[in-house]
Amino acid sequence: MSIEKGSAMLSRRSLLRLGSLGAGLAFSPTLFAQRGGAAAPTGPMPPSIAALQSMKGRARPFTNQERLARIEKAKRLMAAEKIDAILMTGGSSPQYFANMSFGGGERLWALLIPARGEPFIVCPAFEEDRVREVLTDSPFSPNIEIRTFQEDESPFERVAAGLKNRSIASGRLGIEETVKFVFADSIAQAAPALKIVSAIPITAGCRMIKDAHEVECLRLAGEATLKVYKAVYESLREGMTQRDVAGLVQAGYSRVGFDGFASLNIGEYTASPHGSRAPQTIREGTILMLDDGCKVEGYTSDITRTFVLGKPTDKMKQVFNIVRRAQQAALAAAKPGVPNEAVDAAARRALTDAGYGPGFKYLTHRVGHGMGMDMHEWPYLVKNNMFGWPSNPTLQPGMVFSDEPGIYIKGEFGIRLEDDMHITETGAELLTPTSPSLEQPFGSE
Repeated sequence: MSIEKGSAMLSRRSLLRLGSLGAGLAFSPTLFAQRGGAAAPTGPMPPSIAALQSMKGRARPFTNQERLARIEKAKRLMAAEKIDAILMTGGSSPQYFANMSFGGGERLWALLIPARGEPFIVCPAFEEDRVREVLTDSPFSPNIEIRTFQEDESPFERVAAGLKNRSIASGRLGIEETVKFVFADSIAQAAPALKIVSAIPITAGCRMIKDAHEVECLRLAGEATLKVYKAVYESLREGMTQRDVAGLVQAGYSRVGFDGFASLNIGEYTASPHGSRAPQTIREGTILMLDDGCKVEGYTSDITRTFVLGKPTDKMKQVFNIVRRAQQAALAAAKPGVPNEAVDAAARRALTDAGYGPGFKYLTHRVGHGMGMDMHEWPYLVKNNMFGWPSNPTLQPGMVFSDEPGIYIKGEFGIRLEDDMHITETGAELLTPTSPSLEQPFGSE
């Protein structure tokens, strides 16, 4: 359910994680360890963590031939949408199409892909050498046009000139959704004959349909996440804090060979889907909710497991079983051609029929979101598709979503079960085994 590592902006969810895992200490080493940025905790490693084996050798890198095929698909979609070119700056779309990461801050770094003609790059003049370094891993020729600007020159005029040289002095320029407004507005002023439009029909049109290689990476990420979660679960002890668990998670992902992180919420704080900034300590008999995932070749899992150390109450077990039925109802409803919102409705109906409804009373969020290079991406399993593009989508083979119903009872506890769901040619599959019970969240061996 959470926001992936590497987000350009610190979301509310990330702020909560800073507060809760840092236990009031900003930028704690344990917090950064979750994101793969610090060493694993010192001291004896729990046996279940030590037993984890590297899975990195099973990950197949993406090739530039695959990226060129994505660019060709983007060009076909541009022709269909009557968009003459698209512009990308930060975010994961430049990685998807070109294996390039831009980070210019207030300075424009941009990749432009026209529907006809060759791509080009705009960047600060003093950064050209760095761009050429990045190009060695991209699908582009080393001779790709790079239009540079000095600090007292307009990068937006460079964009306009590059487009004009490709016969796009007027027409429609698609702006990728993470581009800063100041950049889009300045380009519009530099090229007043251009119409600035959203590039989401192109970027999402490509990225929301995963091929077999992408699904393979997502499946491996899910498998790795469950292995780490299970090892962490077997290492938990009463009295541990979120900081302690963060160290276990980091150690686990270090063993399997992928960057990953996890947020833990305990007891009454599990009744808030994104947790709380309050410091929390594991106590026997309380609900624990572990959420997030890892990345494999840029593709991220998102899995939640809810469990109890000790003996759950009858109410906890009853709620767990209801949520499990709702997850299965969503899976059963997911088929090509079905409206996305029908999957959410199926899960919500199962909860309501069991007394946990109506509407968003107990399941306070959508039942799922698209997944890929971003942990949350298009489209969404909810009515109106979060008011994005398109407004009322239908499921298509190759789409991947979270399937994450929950019941949140304020002042008591929350239970969420989240696995990653792949839409097949005939229905849907979960990429990971489901959780059978609160007492055996990873099954019995």
